[in-house]
Amino acid sequence: MRYLKKIFYFVKRKKWHFITSALSFILLSLWANLSITNQTKNLLYSDLNTVPSHKAALVLGTSKYRSNGEKNLYFFYRIQAAALLYKTRKVTYIIVSGDNSTMQYNEPNTMKKELIKLGIPDSVIYLDYAGFRTLDSVVRCKEIFGQKEFIIVSQKFHNERAVFLARKHHIEAIGFNARDVDAYYGFKTNLREYFARIKVFIDLITGKEPKFLGEKIELGKD
Repeated sequence: MRYLKKIFYFVKRKKWHFITSALSFILLSLWANLSITNQTKNLLYSDLNTVPSHKAALVLGTSKYRSNGEKNLYFFYRIQAAALLYKTRKVTYIIVSGDNSTMQYNEPNTMKKELIKLGIPDSVIYLDYAGFRTLDSVVRCKEIFGQKEFIIVSQKFHNERAVFLARKHHIEAIGFNARDVDAYYGFKTNLREYFARIKVFIDLITGKEPKFLGEKIELGKD
């Protein structure tokens, strides 16, 4: 009987520990989400006519296809948004930043090909092959491509986080919101975003830097 009581109290303590941890995580997620949203709400644009002109747009990478083989709408909507910025002379250059960690996977090159299909000249597209994370893409746009002010192109939820990161790194970035997807299509992505926003603050506290930097590239020089 004594052992049963010990087991009961042990389980009870663990239960409350789990509940406390879960509540703490939920509160932290809500705080991180609201902080990022509130601090960037006046720095994002959905109306093309109101977007201030900049020298360059930074397009944040994602895969062209989903794991089930279907087209990734996030990808195509970002490409369309970037093309619109160029065609309406809101930007002069486009930097496509994404993952190229293997020979078989090359987000920047894939984005470039799609932009060219939409009539964007090859000469105005620059590739950032080390945009492994949003942090890397944003900071490298300043450190490698020399841009202290630029337009970030992605969906609104992603732009909020990207612009927040940029501002914390003393970069005067704004966001142009690409068309979003419906709630069902984007459920997993939106869920992951809560974790990503917590990671933002961890990275800021720990002073996280891009995985790679490298030689500087001057836009319009080549």
